[in-house]
Amino acid sequence: MNALPRTPDGAGPGLAPPRARHPRARMGNFGVLDIGSTKVVCIIARIEPDGMARALGYGWQRSQGVKGGNIIDLGDAERAIRAAVAQAEEMADTKLSGVIVNLSCGQPQSRQHHVQWTIGGRAATEADLRAIVAEGRRRMAEEGREAVHALPLNFTLDATPGVGDPRGMICESLGARLHVVDAASASLRNLGTCLARCDLEVEEPVSAPYSAALSALSDDERELGTVLIDMGGGTTSLAVLHEGNLVHTAQIPVGGWQVTNDLARGLSTPLDQAERLKTMHGSMIGTIEDEREMLSLSQLGEEGEILSRVPRALMLSIIRPRVEETLELIRDRLAEANIGPEAGQRVVLTGGASQLVGVREAAARILGRQVRLGRPAPIRGLPEAFHAPGFATTLGLLAWGGGEGRPALDFDYATQGSRGVFARFVNWLRDRV
Repeated sequence: MNALPRTPDGAGPGLAPPRARHPRARMGNFGVLDIGSTKVVCIIARIEPDGMARALGYGWQRSQGVKGGNIIDLGDAERAIRAAVAQAEEMADTKLSGVIVNLSCGQPQSRQHHVQWTIGGRAATEADLRAIVAEGRRRMAEEGREAVHALPLNFTLDATPGVGDPRGMICESLGARLHVVDAASASLRNLGTCLARCDLEVEEPVSAPYSAALSALSDDERELGTVLIDMGGGTTSLAVLHEGNLVHTAQIPVGGWQVTNDLARGLSTPLDQAERLKTMHGSMIGTIEDEREMLSLSQLGEEGEILSRVPRALMLSIIRPRVEETLELIRDRLAEANIGPEAGQRVVLTGGASQLVGVREAAARILGRQVRLGRPAPIRGLPEAFHAPGFATTLGLLAWGGGEGRPALDFDYATQGSRGVFARFVNWLRDRV
């Protein structure tokens, strides 16, 4: 269905200003694949002449074989991915050979590198910029990690800083500040192997929190400095954007699943019952009625319809510490990054776990910042269910396909390699930024 896009604060529908198609937008039909710890989502779309995406087909499956963002069972993960992709392909009447995929595996880390490159009094060329980025990749490879994004934040010509595009400018030496998002090589190879078993190529990987930021942040938030926190099922990750650039990202292996697991243990109830209780009755905010309100649940190992009753206050006393701990870990990661004013005073929450009642207020208290709940702008052809915080990463992949979030310099840093399914992925690991 066609839907009106929301205003930047997510308060309601509004009219999006017309825009031209991005020069680096994908041509024709393309697929995106969001592999999460709780769900696997595939969308096939195209970018229309007005620069907006239109979904042609979509598939959605419960995740299997994935834990903490990493693939732990190739067979289970393959079945879930195949099912989601098949649903999207059937609806769109299109066969995918490759996908843009989110990256949350391999314990992604964010680093900044300062690289100096000798020019020798001539004009800087694209080859020089490629060499600088290659040096950033080489440093990661020495540590057994691969660069997923290597984004030049700015350049310095001799003693002149703040140069956006040095190509054609004469200098003795060229310096660059690179922001590199890297991940463990083995985990990336497992991801590539799994997709190759599904007859799919990794066309482009995109950092999961960065993808969520592309769909949930307004232009002003990206420019002035904002921290996006994506609270997923198995991980909680953050992305800091400033002046339109991704300047930091981090991830912790704690998410909504840990809250469900704590409830199952604390209440001695099956995991599906714990998830239902969390979704229907979970909150960070208590009232005087919670001790008197009784919740019915089945007990572990009991057969039939034998139920027990527990006060809602007991459930909330289990939820609060885990969510507060997660937010405190994120606060510590931000402090360790020492980003300063680039992070701004704005926090936007996305991800399924962010919808728990009271999380916004808890985040504002623990992080000491202004906090809002971020919803991705509606996409033509998708039902309303997709326009919830839990799908921010998925729809951000469509935004990336539309050309958003890519490096400002208008050339491809990647070298050309084999187009074979697995061989291309290996080449990506070696050459991709």
